[in-house]
Amino acid sequence: MLRLYNTLSKRYEEFQPLNPPQVKMYFCGPTVYDYMHIGHARAYVCADILKRYLRLRGYDVIHVQNITDIDDKIIKKANELGISWEAITEEYISDYFDMLNKLNIKVHIHPRVTYHISDIIEFISDLISRGYAYIAPSGSVYFEVDKYEDYGALSGRLNREEWRQEEEYLSEKKKPYDFALWKAAKPGEPYWEAPWGRGRPGWHIECSVMSSKYLGTQFDIHGGGQDLIFPHHENERAQSESRFATRPWVRYWFHVGYLTIKKEKMSKSLGNVIFVKDILNNVKPEVLRLWIFSAHYRTPLEFSDEGLENAKNLYGRLINAVSTLKKLIVEAKPTYYLNDDEVKLLSKLNGIREGFYESMDDDLNTPKALSYIYELTRFVFRDLESKPDQVLALRAYQMLLEFNEVLGILDKQLYGGINEEIISKLIELIVTIRQRFRDIKDYSTSDWIRSELMRLGIRLMDYKDSTKWVIEL
Repeated sequence: MLRLYNTLSKRYEEFQPLNPPQVKMYFCGPTVYDYMHIGHARAYVCADILKRYLRLRGYDVIHVQNITDIDDKIIKKANELGISWEAITEEYISDYFDMLNKLNIKVHIHPRVTYHISDIIEFISDLISRGYAYIAPSGSVYFEVDKYEDYGALSGRLNREEWRQEEEYLSEKKKPYDFALWKAAKPGEPYWEAPWGRGRPGWHIECSVMSSKYLGTQFDIHGGGQDLIFPHHENERAQSESRFATRPWVRYWFHVGYLTIKKEKMSKSLGNVIFVKDILNNVKPEVLRLWIFSAHYRTPLEFSDEGLENAKNLYGRLINAVSTLKKLIVEAKPTYYLNDDEVKLLSKLNGIREGFYESMDDDLNTPKALSYIYELTRFVFRDLESKPDQVLALRAYQMLLEFNEVLGILDKQLYGGINEEIISKLIELIVTIRQRFRDIKDYSTSDWIRSELMRLGIRLMDYKDSTKWVIEL
């Protein structure tokens, strides 16, 4: 049984979705005012690992991850560069999708805030009518925190003096800790029309609206980085449970630890931000993903060249293991009987598989799971390669297929089939070699190459100054 740490209860809980086998999962996506950094990459990969493991365990996961495309930071960046806020968002949304694609992360629904303004207005209107929100003289709308008695339970911040939010608006709020649902338009800022006046959504209301629109008024998993616990997720929970009168609004809160550089949290104020696009100039995305997998999702992950180098070496080892197993499966003779030693080896393989699942069931203990993946490669190179056995090779290969359902780094080797670019270059090379034989008038060898290629379905067409080829089906 999978056990996950629930940030709300502060304890490990057996995972029991509301409507099995379906699992509804929402993860906070980017505010698109800059390129994606490796802290984002860690959070999104960890969410993907959770989703992949749930699917491996037989669950049908619906994954929603938002894009915040209107925000104070976006407006500020646009003003600094002297361009439109729309231009800012389109550039960085493109970078975000490029990063997800390279890291092999597939999200089912990507709602954008500006496409859901009417839904946001409806949500806020309902909170006002229920008495949980109030309209300020400026036209801004605030959530009245004192009306929600469970505020602070998620973050553990129970002292109201610590709840101060958006201090630049203290003069129009009832209490310093009330937070904005709708921000009245300032001169020169983008705005939308609402019953209480022109403006734009506050940050927190966006995720409550988009998650509930696509996953319903109660769902299984809500995740994000640990830095989002307060105030973002605390505020989401307050406004959502107030509107829907449903508790818990989210069954399991899943939070990913910080990424650190020289023991300091990565942040723009410290000038230590590393963008994913820059890392991927020197490191394969599979290596970056494997490096993220090497640390438990809730612990700090220290960025280091050594850590990436270790991940690179293990990635190469896994590729070699796949290649070796494919060769052994083809070359080894069918097995009709296993001796005692081979039965012990089969039992050893089963133990490796069991250890992997037990590790992942323990709050996604990926470092321990990775030790079993490494043990599988040792088995391939130490126990199997010297004494090939088709049964054991098939079992080991099947286990790599399973493990990769979570890892997501060996798709090309396991499912990609023939690399068309390499095949094309090999055919060109053979054609060039054949031409060398023609140049020395060794037509017998030249014709033999042509006939052998034809036997493989590759037809050569000789012209005056060149030879072209085509693969015939």
